[in-house]
Amino acid sequence: MNRRDLLKSTVLTTATLSLAGPASQAHAAPARAESKTFLLVHGAWHNSLHWGRVAQHLSGLGHRVVSIDLPGHGLNARFPSSYLTGDWTKFAEEPSPQRDLRLDACASAVVDALKTLRGPSRPILVGHSMGGAVITRAGELAPELVGRLVYLSAYCPVRLKKPSDYGVLPEAKTGYGDNLFVGDPAAVGAFRINPRGDAAYLEALRATYYNDVDAQEFLPFALTLTPDLPVGLWTSEVIATRERWGRIPRSYIRCTKDRATAPALQDLMIREADAFTPANPFEQKTLESSHSPFASQPARLANLLASLKAG
Repeated sequence: MNRRDLLKSTVLTTATLSLAGPASQAHAAPARAESKTFLLVHGAWHNSLHWGRVAQHLSGLGHRVVSIDLPGHGLNARFPSSYLTGDWTKFAEEPSPQRDLRLDACASAVVDALKTLRGPSRPILVGHSMGGAVITRAGELAPELVGRLVYLSAYCPVRLKKPSDYGVLPEAKTGYGDNLFVGDPAAVGAFRINPRGDAAYLEALRATYYNDVDAQEFLPFALTLTPDLPVGLWTSEVIATRERWGRIPRSYIRCTKDRATAPALQDLMIREADAFTPANPFEQKTLESSHSPFASQPARLANLLASLKAG
């Protein structure tokens, strides 16, 4: 990714999503003396816009906050033509224009962003959901650039290597989201959702990923999603070693009402990572939230992030 593309994809999210609304009002904390730098990495189908309210609160606390659109997401997305025309029969079959995208492209974009954020302290790198696999790989590639890794109900595939290997475990099953994918992922090259679907589909999407967010509050988040998660981002191996990734201080924020990354799966990945590097275990925090506390509890999440130590 060249510098111009990086600057295009790097967004100070305080000026993106509408910051009005009940989810953005409560739990403000006094500014802290120590200013920190945060790099926020979204999860599958999401983009930098979704961090907007969290970024507003962190900035209000005096911190430097940057989020990026990963390759294939946000301003870097490419769309099936049928998604734009509304031909839903074709949409279930059309190959994804992003089907060749792999995890290392996303990790490299994160490393490029980290290189622009040098300062008195190293950035706190936050990954949500599938973004956890991305920051794991980025931490392995450039541990010297990361002050702390933060997993927000995120994948940390240390023992089994691939996020997809964790997705089939009994601990991953919640009974939600099984009927959201459109078409055959192997045929279209992506795990495809339809953020422009009918009311019943959108309610199923909300109930899976945003179950503590009101339906009307959910719509702006839903309609800014990208439909295609390339299969390669889900099935790529995430190589993490004790000597590189394993030396970075890390925190895990558990979301106890999560129906997408089940609490049992979160706890399994925490245990496995701690067994892998027993001298550097996760610092654990907990939110009573769905998979998307950046939407339902942005101020509380921002305060929690602000309380973490930089490296």
